[in-house]
Parts: sequence; structure tokens; C-alpha cells
Amino acid sequence: MASHKSAKKRIRTSAKKRMVNKIAESKIKTHVKKAFTVTEVEEAEKLYKQAVAILDRSTTKGKINKNTASRKKAALTRNLNKLKAAK
Repeated sequence: MASHKSAKKRIRTSAKKRMVNKIAESKIKTHVKKAFTVTEVEEAEKLYKQAVAILDRSTTKGKINKNTASRKKAALTRNLNKLKAAK
């Protein structure tokens, strides 16, 4: 266990950051999963926009890498286009 005052503070701040990052990652996963599971085009478009917005916001805040966000958005786009083509 840390004995210095600064080390104790670092433990506290790290725990807070870990919680914030975990919440952000969970939100990303939830919205991406929802966008993939829906089968109706109108609902899929709405969830697609929400998921892309969250991915972009997370990228600008530094929660995820821009290439990771880009890869997830591309997969979402392919899924949406597949639903539109099947209609």
C-alpha cells in the first residue's frame, strides 16, 4: 500500500478515471450491440446515428482510438446497408 500522500492521491484519481472509462466503454458496447441486433430499417438508422455519435464523442475525448472507432463505424455502416438491400 502507498505511504506517500501523492501516491495515495494517485490511487484515488486512478480509481475515478477507471470508473469513468469503464462507463464510457460500456456505453459504446451497448449502443453498438443495439444497432447490430435491430432488424427494421427505420429503427436501425436511428440507432446507427446514436452509435456513431457516441463513437465520435468517445474518440474526441480520448476514450478510444480513432482507428477503433472507424472500424466499428464501418461495420455498423455495412450492417445498415445490408438491411437496406434486403428491404
